[in-house]
Amino acid sequence: MTLQASEVILRPVISEKSMDETQRSKYTFAVHEDANKFQIKDAVEELFKVDVVDVNVLTTKAKEKRRGMRRARTRGFTSPWRKAVVTIAKGEKIEFFEGV
Repeated sequence: MTLQASEVILRPVISEKSMDETQRSKYTFAVHEDANKFQIKDAVEELFKVDVVDVNVLTTKAKEKRRGMRRARTRGFTSPWRKAVVTIAKGEKIEFFEGV
């Protein structure tokens, strides 16, 4: 399957942990479920004009969620999604994360 760079990288993951990792040149992105490490590396290099050193990919599993009060309890699941932690070369930055 051929994916464009904008289709591979869905959105950046903005969390406390991912923001701490930006100090060590590691950036976290939600990625397409069919994208592999090579496609993710090429997409980040194309979109942000940086040199990618390493890519780690993991899939978060669906978790059960319960909502409601007493009798009207409903059950559901969160969606499974895939994220990539991308390490870029020393001295380079992705400007998108600097303003957050």
